[in-house]
Amino acid sequence: MLSYLAAVWNCRYFWLALVHSDLRARYRGSVLGMGWSMLQPLLMTVILCLVFTNLFALELTFFAPFLLCGLAFWNFFQACAISGSMSFYQGEAYIRQFPAPMAIYPLRVVLAAGFHASLSLLVALLAAAYFRQVPGPLPLLSLLPTACLVLLFGWSVAVLFALANVAFRDTQHLAEVGLQGLFYLTPILYPLEQFKDRVQFIWLLQWNPLTPFLDLIRQPLLYNAVPPLATFLMAGCVVATVGLTAAAALARQERRIIFQL
Repeated sequence: MLSYLAAVWNCRYFWLALVHSDLRARYRGSVLGMGWSMLQPLLMTVILCLVFTNLFALELTFFAPFLLCGLAFWNFFQACAISGSMSFYQGEAYIRQFPAPMAIYPLRVVLAAGFHASLSLLVALLAAAYFRQVPGPLPLLSLLPTACLVLLFGWSVAVLFALANVAFRDTQHLAEVGLQGLFYLTPILYPLEQFKDRVQFIWLLQWNPLTPFLDLIRQPLLYNAVPPLATFLMAGCVVATVGLTAAAALARQERRIIFQL
């Protein structure tokens, strides 16, 4: 695995160029350019705040940054799953000409999604500073290991969905349907405290593998606190499980992918 990761690193100029090309293609000819990555979650938050602050009797000063953090992570995860499922097909021309590690093509998608997520989190940070308080330096520094865990998790998810889509081309469409259901089973729109009387439902939300990542993001920005070590360990266990599964699947299928495209 170390030699494989070294090969990925040796190709860094190639996949960084691909990421740069994807970002340029996305914003080429756009008036707002990268501003859309910040405006889209902001507008979505405004619309949802109008509904859910009345439905759940939540304060806008809490719910707006809470929702921005959740949408930033969810949009990243969704891009890793759906766009990642097409990463091998997107890079088919390069795969047939350049013998590079296959993991760089899902990584290409993850880094682009991470760039957009960082812009969304910047909006969340500004909202938290305006509505609540400016997070201290230590809570903000805790976001660095969080970012590493989130990127590794997204990379693993993208690899698994890319391999599944090569074997079964309807994976992308099934993922779109499945993620719609998962969205409502993840505490994106509502705090867990709202369901303290519904033990079974809150248990389901707590054991959702995406919940620790949301807590790692929200604790520093909303509560100006470093997340507990237990939360980091839970997220690390999820990353290790998904990452080792992705590594084993890729090691088994990598040499066959070119014949299946």
